[in-house]
Order: sequence, then structure tokens, then C-alpha cells
Amino acid sequence: MTATVDFDKLDRLRPQRLEPLRALRAFRKLIRNKEDTTQVFEIMRALSGRSISRGYNRMLKTLEGGRQAFLREELAHKLDDPVWLSRFEPGSVGAAYRAFREARGFTAEGLADEARKVAPLVDAQHPVIWYSRRIRDVHDVWHVLTGYGTDALGEACVVSFSYAQTRNLGFAFIGWGAAREVQREAPSVPARRAVWQAYRNGRAARWLPGLDYEALFEQPLEAVRERLNIRPATVYESVPVELRARLKLRG
Repeated sequence: MTATVDFDKLDRLRPQRLEPLRALRAFRKLIRNKEDTTQVFEIMRALSGRSISRGYNRMLKTLEGGRQAFLREELAHKLDDPVWLSRFEPGSVGAAYRAFREARGFTAEGLADEARKVAPLVDAQHPVIWYSRRIRDVHDVWHVLTGYGTDALGEACVVSFSYAQTRNLGFAFIGWGAAREVQREAPSVPARRAVWQAYRNGRAARWLPGLDYEALFEQPLEAVRERLNIRPATVYESVPVELRARLKLRG
């Protein structure tokens, strides 16, 4: 029996065109409710442009990045496996990530579900789309590596760090927009300086998307930060925890 060729699947995978107005509408919804993660993916889809394909091509230029691209393992499966997470010793990246997600009730699959609401091809079996899933799935790992929390200012900082790493305009839009809103809400908070430092820290750090995260989880967190040249988030940490927790953005 001869297999039928699905010619629709032979179409070129084209980069998403930039849609700044769509991103602005989604951002307005996000500042009214910073827990509305769907709007984050709306913004990312509107402003990603060619950054995803460029990031994937960059992976191929290093031995480890190329190995990860060849293996194409789905990080979300590991990150949601409690047995796998339980193996990591105190002080390791894996233990810090385990504590991070347990304290907040986050799951990688929950984030993936939000992405599916706006990106119907997010689960497609294609290497560039796999890379986009990888960037999505390491978001909370980057929280742990950088030391930024999940409060409004912490999220603004970690996406600014992510912009420096990925050159995805969606991250820049969210980071600078959120910093502006935090500054309006609480003028005493150095939001713009914190976000600018996060961007500079992202520029100074080694390139993170191509790392072997399974191996990284076994290593001591502080040693990993030093080896990857992830600088301390001093401006963010200068804001009292209680004040950070009260920041809700305007709306």
C-alpha cells in the first residue's frame, strides 16, 4: 500500500510577523492581571519574529548545543517528574528548582497549556518549534539561576535577562513595560535600574539555551552561577521582600 503524501505539511515554516498593536493589547490585559499567563504568550507570539529560528541555529554552532538539538528531549517531562526531581542533593540547582516549584505550585505542563491557547503549533514535531518549547520550559529554571522571584518586579527582571539571551522582542516589551508600570505604582522602587541590570547580567552571562540542563541540575547552585558568569541581582535584592510582594502593577 502506497503512503499518501500530505502536501499541506510541505509548506515553508515562516517566522511570525511582528504585530506590535496585538502585543500592546495583550500587555494592557496583563497589567490588569499579572497572573494571566496567556497574555504573555500572546505578546511573545506577536513579537518573536525570527528570534526563534536564529536561536536554534545558534545552538547548532556549539558541540553541546548541537548535541541537545540532536537529542531534542522535552525538558517539561523531566521538570514535572517528582521522582527525577527528588534525586538532587541540597544546595544543587535541582534542589533549588524543586523548592521553587513546590513553594509556588508551578508545573511545566501548566505553562505549556497556557501556550497552547495562543500557539496551535506549539507541540509540532519540528526542530525550531522544539527550541521555542525549550525556551518556554527553562523560564522557571532561569528564575532559580538568576535569583529573581515571581513578584511583578522579579518577572520584569527575568524577562529582561531573557531578552539579552534570546533577542526576542517579546521579552524586552514585557520587561520594560512592566518596569514602567512598577515605577508608576511605587516611585521609590528602582524598577528601571533593576530591569537594566538584569539585561546587562543577561548580556554578561554565558549563553544558556544550549546547556545540558539535566547535568546542570546535579551541580551546586553557587558554583553554576559563577561558572556561567551570572552576576548577583543587587538592585532587585535592594528592594525589601515585603515591598516586592505588594507590587500588583497598575490596572
